[in-house]
Amino acid sequence: MTRRIGFTGDVMLGRLVDDRQRRRSVDAVWGNVRERLRDLDALVINLECVLSTRGSEWRRTHRPFHFRADPDWAVPALERAGVDVCALANNHVLDYEEVALRDTLEHLDEAGIARTGAGETIDEALDPAVVTVDGDEGDETDGLELAVVSFTDNTPEYAADEESPGTAWIDVSESRRDSSSRIQSDDTVDDERTRERVREALSRAHETDPDLLVASLHWGPNMVTEPPDSFRAFGRWLVEEGVDVIHGHSAHVFQGIEVHDGAPIVYDAGDFVDDYAVDDELRNDRGFLFELAVTEDGTPTELRLRPTEIDGCVVHEASPDAAAWARDRMRELSAPFGTAFDRDGEALVLALES
Repeated sequence: MTRRIGFTGDVMLGRLVDDRQRRRSVDAVWGNVRERLRDLDALVINLECVLSTRGSEWRRTHRPFHFRADPDWAVPALERAGVDVCALANNHVLDYEEVALRDTLEHLDEAGIARTGAGETIDEALDPAVVTVDGDEGDETDGLELAVVSFTDNTPEYAADEESPGTAWIDVSESRRDSSSRIQSDDTVDDERTRERVREALSRAHETDPDLLVASLHWGPNMVTEPPDSFRAFGRWLVEEGVDVIHGHSAHVFQGIEVHDGAPIVYDAGDFVDDYAVDDELRNDRGFLFELAVTEDGTPTELRLRPTEIDGCVVHEASPDAAAWARDRMRELSAPFGTAFDRDGEALVLALES
């Protein structure tokens, strides 16, 4: 049987989203997309905030934005959307210092939501999130074993080490970014330390004998529409190391999709829900819910892109005009990779079987 696993871009539940959610139902943030999320067999997101009411804003280095959401509504909201895995390797998990990160880890664990990419130490941050994806109710076949690892090249000051909490930080290229994520150089580098760290996480994931292995990467600066060559090389290397799906995010706008050895590389999934100011040209309020169809043995067969848009700190199914814009834009960005889509209703469909 085929199982459908969903992937979203950034889910940022802090600031205005948090404020508005205190005055509406906990699942209002998912708008009319909620039932589609619930119908998936599994859902993987990048959680772009901490789940806590404690802590002080990080001031050790300049950080212009700080994101946290009240767990009293945010955790039930994640549960009602059917979130199975939260990728936590990003540039906001220490926005309110260690106490808020620890609260986030605890709340997710108590809710039974798997997480990866951040932890009390680098050892914990490298551990994969592993979940069993069940099929249709009443189906007696074995579940699909899904493993997710998570890394970021953002905000090195948030990196975990052997004694301190933080993220699974890696250096994908020689690009160095300041605290506003402005790129300062763009030279490709083969960083063996990065590859050793990634191989350690992949080895742990492979030991769980997953049917499907996902690498969730929070990489690169904001509002950039194309991945650099170093990201393309790194994404292909991950596939060659046994990763089945690359789930990229960080740019706040979606980027093109490449298929390498049958594995989809979503270089950036864009934003899914947040309160960010909208760029009239790049339209960071428009994106997709990415639905991956997978066979019983874990072979990806199809990636379906369902257009979404953010309005009023809520994610919605995209209007016809917004959906048309997003489809055209995704085709344009993916064409340089040789990627072509079919259309099914409002969705784009990418066949992955050879």
